[in-house]
Amino acid sequence: MSPTQLLHRWVELFNQADADTLADLYHEDAVNFQVNFKPIEGREAIRQKFSEEFATAEMVCIIEQILECGEWGILEWKDPLGLRGCGFFHIEDGKIRYQRGYWDMLSFLRQHKLPLPTE
Repeated sequence: MSPTQLLHRWVELFNQADADTLADLYHEDAVNFQVNFKPIEGREAIRQKFSEEFATAEMVCIIEQILECGEWGILEWKDPLGLRGCGFFHIEDGKIRYQRGYWDMLSFLRQHKLPLPTE
């Protein structure tokens, strides 16, 4: 699967809130680093984080563009509430080895009426 194909599948599963199948797109020792949090290491930890996030808020990823360069796929996205972000995915052997995402956590929390950090 090419990075572009994998990212289309990733968005499809994300929008279905399917943490189990979504996590299967990652290598066993993958790292997911959303810049608002510490890196998450390992497929099972990534699965758990997606499960927690899907239980916390209804999230929708709308593709603005997907770019591909060698083993890298870049996803620029928005959501129906106006939040925007991007993700960088290193793909090896058809699975995600490393993901890095950039988005505004404070805007996300406010839009979903979730508690704001106190620190």
